[in-house]
Amino acid sequence: MMKVILAGGAGMVGQNLAPLLLDAGIRVVAIDKNERNLLLLGRLNPHLEPYAADLSEAGAWTELLTGAHAVVDLKAQIASPDDTAFERNNVRAQQRLLEACQAHTVSHLVHLSSTVVISMARDPYAESKRAAEEMVRRSAVPYTILRPALMYGCFDVKHLGYITRVLETMPVLPIPGSGRYMRQPLYVLDLCRVVKRCLERGPTLDTHNIVGHERIDFIDLLRAIAQARRLRRLLLPVPLPLFSAALGLTGRVLRRPRFTRDQLAALVAGDDFAVEDWSEAFDVRYTPFREGLREVYASPAYPRGAEMVSPH
Repeated sequence: MMKVILAGGAGMVGQNLAPLLLDAGIRVVAIDKNERNLLLLGRLNPHLEPYAADLSEAGAWTELLTGAHAVVDLKAQIASPDDTAFERNNVRAQQRLLEACQAHTVSHLVHLSSTVVISMARDPYAESKRAAEEMVRRSAVPYTILRPALMYGCFDVKHLGYITRVLETMPVLPIPGSGRYMRQPLYVLDLCRVVKRCLERGPTLDTHNIVGHERIDFIDLLRAIAQARRLRRLLLPVPLPLFSAALGLTGRVLRRPRFTRDQLAALVAGDDFAVEDWSEAFDVRYTPFREGLREVYASPAYPRGAEMVSPH
């Protein structure tokens, strides 16, 4: 039986990937420091082996890699008011994980990077992800690197999932500027199917940009979500300087703001990623955005996402 480690496995991708791998007869061990989300993952997947640990720290978690055929590297610090969190959770944790992979001769690391690596963003998240990706490339561990774009799906507590829950509770939603900021959303299950294909094929030392095939303005994403949820909502444009100032105030008041100034800057940066034909390369059908939304909201797993807590 193939043994696969999900490093940072209790987040959105791990919650969707674990049942896919378990159904394929793979032994899955998930390591995550977010104990509440890890507990949910274990409850929903009784055959999974959960382990609570901080990957940025040395510890007994490294022994879990004994006999592992592959590690899927899902950890990521995406937002934080504390810049040192990116260094700790994206860079230091990367070094610890690579050292553990080498010590236990893991034959394949599937590293989930991000399209932020090739974006115009210059913030602590982007820089730490660039550093982590380069560490993987320089290491002796055989790898495949995947760079997903903005994702949506069940168990999303940070991006479109968070916005959906706001839309469900607020009749008026303030949006930054015109809202005409192009996005290329990716269905998380499409990414999970690509990861599964990578595990089947083994390491290639290649890097793939896994980007949604559609280009959709942010405001139209919101309208599609409201329509799919059958909600009548007013989207209220707020001038960017005022929106940014409000985020700054929120960041000083809240310990863990859901949306930061750095994320606003990334939203309005104007990135337009070339669409690699990953669908053909991995023999995974691309799920159109509106079809993916319907599937998410019809899924019995969607309500369970409300039990998740943001890891950041």
